[in-house]
Amino acid sequence: MATSENPTTTTPPPQSSTVVSSMVPGPIIVGAGPSGLAVAASLSRLSVPSIIVERSNDIADLWHHHTYDRLSLHLPKQFCQLPHFPFPTHFPTYPSKAHFLHYLHSYALHFSLHPLFHHTVVSASFDTTASLWRVQASVSEPPSETISESGESAVVPEVVEFVSRWLVVATGENAEPVMPEIKGREVFHGSVLHSSEYKNGMEFKAKKVLVVGCGNSGMEMCLDLCEHGAIPFMSVRSGVHVLPREMLGTSTFKLAMKLMKWLPVRLVDKLLLMVAKLVIGDTEKYGLKRPQMGPLELKNKTGKTPVLDVGTLSLIKQGRIKIVPEVESLTSNGAKFVDGSELTFEALVFATGYRNNVPSWLKEGHDQLCSTNGWKGEKGLYFVGFTGRGLLGTRIDADKIALDIAGKWKNMS
Repeated sequence: MATSENPTTTTPPPQSSTVVSSMVPGPIIVGAGPSGLAVAASLSRLSVPSIIVERSNDIADLWHHHTYDRLSLHLPKQFCQLPHFPFPTHFPTYPSKAHFLHYLHSYALHFSLHPLFHHTVVSASFDTTASLWRVQASVSEPPSETISESGESAVVPEVVEFVSRWLVVATGENAEPVMPEIKGREVFHGSVLHSSEYKNGMEFKAKKVLVVGCGNSGMEMCLDLCEHGAIPFMSVRSGVHVLPREMLGTSTFKLAMKLMKWLPVRLVDKLLLMVAKLVIGDTEKYGLKRPQMGPLELKNKTGKTPVLDVGTLSLIKQGRIKIVPEVESLTSNGAKFVDGSELTFEALVFATGYRNNVPSWLKEGHDQLCSTNGWKGEKGLYFVGFTGRGLLGTRIDADKIALDIAGKWKNMS
């Protein structure tokens, strides 16, 4: 069973040492989010053992602690379930944050997955002499004395090293918040936070709030702010495709997937935009200019995801959410925009996304993130959750990785 049980220690250190090295019979998986769980579960079904190393204290740390309360899946649940374990039938079409977290915990329980929590990977490198990956992780819980099987006291290590033939990078594209540098931020007297810190609009009631960023998160936080009695403004720097979440009686995503089986991307884009205009009108009238490239082509070439509207657009049309240009600089009580206009605000929320942190700890091979296949590197290195295809891509790549490793595992047995 592919679990994260403690691996066998190959070179027991002296009791005073705070570093141990452990040989892992199967792959090392870094990250206990949906991607890491999906790979471990897929390996488990093929009887390949693994360990999951996770820096936080629970699975899906991003979903638990760094997402807003009203978040729900933007795609229907059949496109978001992890491999070999469907969502419960009673879940809504678009599961809420609470639903999804319940599902992930049930998933881990079903496959007996037990990540090693409080283990932050600080270095992963390939040992060419031994043809093995060496992954060092710091243990964030303070060292304490434990009792060994022999009855003697031992020290919990501060740093551990895991050694394996395979390394699966599953920390995802959303590991670290992106906070852009804006001139004058140090003089702004209001509150400033990233979307990862935003929970709900309760504390902003009757306050003017500037949301920087017009992606799905920015749009949905503006909606939430409105519903809590705040006065939101959304700064739009470049074009954005806004599509209805559903059109022609089905989800927009599902419709696009069906059309792409028969038609080229550009033609599908034209059809989607034509229907979108009939359903939601001309978004450019409200300051949301569409990019020249169609939504699917833009997603394929740049990774920029179209916005699936969940109610924000109607509030923009009503004037309850105001669209403003790109921020040029901040002032003591507000912001100045690139068109020369100025407005006052009491709070600023950056809905400016995330980036991966792989280059900070993977000493070689992180350049393979942009490889053609997107999931398989060299020397036993694998990636899951980096292809920009969301949970659907995670499900597909997790199975590919598990099958590839299982083939090599069986040849070694």
